[in-house]
Amino acid sequence: MPAPTGISTRPAAAPVPDQPISTPESLTEKLKAHIRDKAFPCVGAKSALARDRITFVRAGDLRCPQDDMAIHTALETFVSAYRRAPGPFQSFAVIFDGPDSLTEAQFESVMWTRLQALEAIDAHRGHAYDPRVHPEVDHPEFSLSFAEEAFFVVALHPARRFDVPVLIFNTHDQFEHLRHEGRYETLRASIIARDIAIASSANPMLARHGERSEASQYSGRKVGPQWKCPLRQVHVTP
Repeated sequence: MPAPTGISTRPAAAPVPDQPISTPESLTEKLKAHIRDKAFPCVGAKSALARDRITFVRAGDLRCPQDDMAIHTALETFVSAYRRAPGPFQSFAVIFDGPDSLTEAQFESVMWTRLQALEAIDAHRGHAYDPRVHPEVDHPEFSLSFAEEAFFVVALHPARRFDVPVLIFNTHDQFEHLRHEGRYETLRASIIARDIAIASSANPMLARHGERSEASQYSGRKVGPQWKCPLRQVHVTP
């Protein structure tokens, strides 16, 4: 699905085993209802949810590193499942317990701290960076890479979009599948049209992969051209 579009899914033919982090039904059902709501612009996510293809896992406080290893292990499992049945729409959603009182800037900072920790774990476990994307955050073709699979991340901020922090990992590979099928631009146009209908304007941070670094889009906060991504490159690349 076009970046950023919200949520994609897990292949029904290759379900991910029970995750090492439990997911309370209340939060999972709340997030599902949030996606189904008319105000949620991503039609790809709605389609994914209707097919029961979103992988949900649970973690504690977004500021705390205690669940980082378990989240990364679950991501590895998700990638293995995706590779057995690749294609749209597939996503991995981590629902955190909190906090629910951060400003947008604080949320963005903590989000990058968690993503930095996950990337460090990925490098420590010996995973190479997905060669289809670039590891330098300022590069137009930058994406995160976990288990050697590129991801675009969509963050839901508790003050604006959901009760608790949520990080949604969407594989870049599925965007390429949509392009090959001739569905990418149509889906992207539909999402932008819904966004305008709901918010009176399109998301100003939206950009196609390759136009500029996608890092500024992850948190959902509007930032200017002087914004710098705090992520440090930790993978050793050829």
